[in-house]
Amino acid sequence: MPDPEIDVAVLVERVRRHDQEASRQLVGYLYPSVIGIVRSHRVRRSEETDLAQEVFLKVFSRLDHYVPRAGIPFDHWVSRLAVWTCLDALRTERRRPERRISELNDAQRAWLEFLTSDAPVNPVSDNAAARTLIDELLGGLKPEDRLVLEWLDLQELSVRQISERTGWSESSVKVRAFRARQKLRQLAIQLRKEFPL
Repeated sequence: MPDPEIDVAVLVERVRRHDQEASRQLVGYLYPSVIGIVRSHRVRRSEETDLAQEVFLKVFSRLDHYVPRAGIPFDHWVSRLAVWTCLDALRTERRRPERRISELNDAQRAWLEFLTSDAPVNPVSDNAAARTLIDELLGGLKPEDRLVLEWLDLQELSVRQISERTGWSESSVKVRAFRARQKLRQLAIQLRKEFPL
């Protein structure tokens, strides 16, 4: 949790004057929230430090573009920059998919049946199989849609929190979530056709 006694405005001004110690303090202050955002967007943990580093590079390279505004803390500016950096990474990943489902195991087939059936029967509890299947299905969504569903349904953030993090209106978040859920169901149905149960 960031230290509430740190004066971020003073730190930012010191960083703008190329104060290396202030830069280290600012990274230490921001790191917990940045890594939290990065972790919520990445499936593979090995890349989260690289993505966090990319966020900090953008923060420091664009610091001259930051303009303090009443009621909008510096942390929100950094959060938005982190979110957009992660979305860009997801878009790149989607254009170059590294893996596809080659076959489903029995537990994953059971979860697929559960997701696509009109009268679903709860499958045997295999959280790893469920998570793998959900990650694959989410990978078929646009990065923004994936982000909304992960935050709403997996991390249980509120619509307001997502709106604050992304800059989208609350109604836009709701509409995007509704459409993303529909698309997710279509992807599950399509996958079910590829792997008959």
